[in-house]
Amino acid sequence: MGTENPGRPNFPLTGSPFAAAPPTTTPFSASGPVVGSEASGFRPPAQPPQNAMPSVSSGPVVGPQASGYRPNNLPARFNDPPVISPPTAYVPPIGGPPFQRYPTPHFPSAHQAPPPRAPPIGQPPFQPPVGQVPSPASFHPQPQVHSVPMGSPPSRANDPQLPSDSSSFGSRANFQPPFSSVDSSYSASRANLQPPLPGYAKQANVVSQAPPMALFQAQQGSYAAPTPTPPPTFHPQQGGFAQPPPIAAPFGLHSRDQIQHPGSAPPIGGIQGLAEDFGSLSIGSVPGTIDSGLDPKALPRPLDGDVEPNSLGEAYSMNCNPRYLRLTTSAIPSSQSLLSRWHCPLGAVVCPLAEAPDGEEVPVINFVSTGIIRCRRCRTYVNPYVTFTDSGRKWRCNICALLNDVPGDYFAQLDATGRRVDLNQRPELIKGSVDFVAPTEYMVRPPMPPLYFFLIDVSVSAVRSGMIEVVAQTIKSCLDELPGFPRTQVGFITFDSTIHFYNMKSSLTQPQMMVVSDLDDIFVPLPDDLLVNLSESRPVVEAFLDSLPSMFQDNMNMESALGPAVKAAFMVMSQLGGKLLIFQNTMPSLGVGRLKLRGDDLRVYGTDKEHALRTPEDPFYKNMAAECTKYQIGVNVYAFSDKYIDIASLGALAKYSGGQVYYYPSFQSASHGEKLRHELARDLTRETAWEAVMRIRCGKGIRFTSYHGNFMLRSTDLLALPAVDCDKAYGAQLSLEETLLTSQTVYFQVALLYTASCGERRIRVHTAAVPVVTDLGEMYRQADTGAIVSLFARLAIEKSLSHKLEDARSSVQLRIVKALREFRNLYAVQHRLGGRMIYPESLKLLPLYGLALSKSAALRGGYADVQLDDRCAAGFTMMALPVKKLLKLLYPSLIRVDEYLLKPSAQTDEFKNIMKRLPLTAESLDSRGLYVYDDGFRFVVWFGRMLSPDLAMNLLGQDAAAEFSKVSFGKHDTEMSRKLMGVLRKLRESDPSYYQLCNLVRQGEQPREGFFLLTNFVEDQIGGTSGYSEWMVQIHRQVQQNA
Repeated sequence: MGTENPGRPNFPLTGSPFAAAPPTTTPFSASGPVVGSEASGFRPPAQPPQNAMPSVSSGPVVGPQASGYRPNNLPARFNDPPVISPPTAYVPPIGGPPFQRYPTPHFPSAHQAPPPRAPPIGQPPFQPPVGQVPSPASFHPQPQVHSVPMGSPPSRANDPQLPSDSSSFGSRANFQPPFSSVDSSYSASRANLQPPLPGYAKQANVVSQAPPMALFQAQQGSYAAPTPTPPPTFHPQQGGFAQPPPIAAPFGLHSRDQIQHPGSAPPIGGIQGLAEDFGSLSIGSVPGTIDSGLDPKALPRPLDGDVEPNSLGEAYSMNCNPRYLRLTTSAIPSSQSLLSRWHCPLGAVVCPLAEAPDGEEVPVINFVSTGIIRCRRCRTYVNPYVTFTDSGRKWRCNICALLNDVPGDYFAQLDATGRRVDLNQRPELIKGSVDFVAPTEYMVRPPMPPLYFFLIDVSVSAVRSGMIEVVAQTIKSCLDELPGFPRTQVGFITFDSTIHFYNMKSSLTQPQMMVVSDLDDIFVPLPDDLLVNLSESRPVVEAFLDSLPSMFQDNMNMESALGPAVKAAFMVMSQLGGKLLIFQNTMPSLGVGRLKLRGDDLRVYGTDKEHALRTPEDPFYKNMAAECTKYQIGVNVYAFSDKYIDIASLGALAKYSGGQVYYYPSFQSASHGEKLRHELARDLTRETAWEAVMRIRCGKGIRFTSYHGNFMLRSTDLLALPAVDCDKAYGAQLSLEETLLTSQTVYFQVALLYTASCGERRIRVHTAAVPVVTDLGEMYRQADTGAIVSLFARLAIEKSLSHKLEDARSSVQLRIVKALREFRNLYAVQHRLGGRMIYPESLKLLPLYGLALSKSAALRGGYADVQLDDRCAAGFTMMALPVKKLLKLLYPSLIRVDEYLLKPSAQTDEFKNIMKRLPLTAESLDSRGLYVYDDGFRFVVWFGRMLSPDLAMNLLGQDAAAEFSKVSFGKHDTEMSRKLMGVLRKLRESDPSYYQLCNLVRQGEQPREGFFLLTNFVEDQIGGTSGYSEWMVQIHRQVQQNA
């Protein structure tokens, strides 16, 4: 209510969210002659030949034959000839268990001799080291070189030296070919990750020390087809080639969980704990092929979903749960210079009303006698990190260090350790999240009742789509569950070219309808009887909802006076505030706020004027939202249309009033009614915080400078949120106010002052402590990919409102490259990592999420890729999503269910097994299978071409052979159908904030399969965009350019 910190001066906000990307960085394209968009179609999986030979490397892969989208294990419709992959041989590594396996690169087989190639431009031809004379016509085994375990510096005594200007691979162990910034080809070789990925076979033996890397050297020049040679004999202490495991093998860099066992890590030299800090991929070319060489199976994937960080769990056990507050790194930099090297956003994602973890509740505390205990100076609330001194008579604020008096009624003795003896009876001193009941001084008026006001479009398109009927039925079914009984108030307005008010006074038996047709001078008839207490006027409200669909069933009015209707609703609600739900089916065409069709001029796309299409055309909606916020009115917009409706303008109502946008394109009640029913019911019945304001306090020397999400900023750091709930999150960025932080720990405290539906004024307080560090490596170690991606998404979407989409995508890619380059510079020299791509263990998924973000509906492609309304709706949705929900939208689940359905009985553990997520690539699809794709907003059920006809009949009945676009997916009276419905129900229950409708897709049925599924496979090359492997190689090249 603004009373939380009234004396704070106003500062202008500074700092732009993203630095503009330099013109050299282009998203989704290689910065050299390896051309992605003209690439050939699909490349099949490799199969090993029977002979073995030593490895080699070819020159650059250049030109239009660079391959494109490359699934390894394609559905039946892709029928390229197989490509032969490399020979292998066993070699025992140093000090490891016998027959430990390591990966080797691919080789061409004899019938695939590569064409003669020249060395890359700008590099001298290959000069062999002394003692090595290459033969131009055949390959010879290279002299053996000692492999060096990661960590301690290797002995250089027996290493053959390579000339420094040679373009060949270095001869040291662990080295892969560095990319020259002049050399425009990518080299890329198979990669394997440490640790092995969930969902894949794991290696039998886990190495107990960092294993040596097999070494290979390159020869460039003319090649002839190799003759099969037997594998050379190796001495036990020498490095050599080893057979790759079935899927992924460790690289000698231990994962966090392996490191925790004493004695399992190698000596690490000067960099403490390095082995757990990063994973790496070797990227080098595969000789004589046009494959990127990166083994897609080795790439990291979030197949376990979002994992909330808990690295500080033991040290700061009293922190609030990460679902309420997630920092982009749980290690704050001690200086401006350190912060300037951290290229990810420094900030937090806050979800103040997130649902409490299972079995926990946020305690409600009422300081009746003492009043709420707060710091006199900075107004911090008492929390687990304050300290008590002077025998318990004083307490020191953890944020500003001021000594405060302890009120007499709050006094307690201290024990020998300085802790209060009543600690266990004081939840506010041991729990990071609490609700304080606020006394009257926290109110500028009595707490408002929960209030729901419905503004419903009744034009002809709304009637025909069936929207009015579904809305009326849903509201009626939720009347018993609306929060705040018996104080809850409701009201209704309908509109087409005129505005219809409804008197629902409790003394009436039927509602009275009053029509106002003067749109330029709106007035409110009977202002006292338009908002009624639900418990008193229940019969009248129910009579109105029953008659609403038939009241307008013959309406042929095509116009929509949304602007005047919003003004009318505002006039009715402004006394109390509340939640305004707008149901809009046509583009506003009359009165203030009328909109016109835009976006049909194709010449605008790709120019500097393109972004204007994604911003409100008429300032009326933003100004109206600001007025609503001032009077505690939050707006939710439900938009339905089969034509352009200008979500960019309508969504501003929700964005600046703390609401959200629900978009149902081409809505028809028969097929989409269930989704609307569930989402509207959740909106009406979930616990809501009314007339709220939020502030985040933090320790001396740092402050939050910018905020991102759906809200209105009331002062520099006070967010006005008329209606908040558990499905809304907010991003915020931090900056350092001082050049050097002197404290060891920084504290954050989120305070949300709100009115609960029960009528109590409360303050939800979340407190967290994090260490201040002087080491950039520690910042990377404590990084939280989920929070970073959430801020990246919000910043990129905001950038797309003032720049081209391409610039928004570039900005994400550029910051990922800078972050990985900075990390590489930390470790590359001491550990002689050469051409390897390294990344922090904590950020191993950042490149994938960056790619997924660039391919999301809000940012991908251009005009032809996503409808303008769909793009804007996706942007509004992503701006408000909590971390877990956003990550699932970016990298959805793909699970196979046919095997589970065919089993005779469903056991619980079997159910867990089928929830195993698959990589999002077409090669995960087997044409004999049935798959469910779930992004949290919709299901796609994919039927393989070779799926058993019995299974299809069991699930779809007679519709199994029909065209799927005309089939509605319902329950059939068969065991398999019940099982599948059970799976879908469990998936929906895991996150009820949105409802997933089922879309059925048959393999090969285009364009349906492409629209619903294939374009959402973020790991594949689609429409000129990079696939995951290409993206990693591209990022690696850019990291190398200035490393």
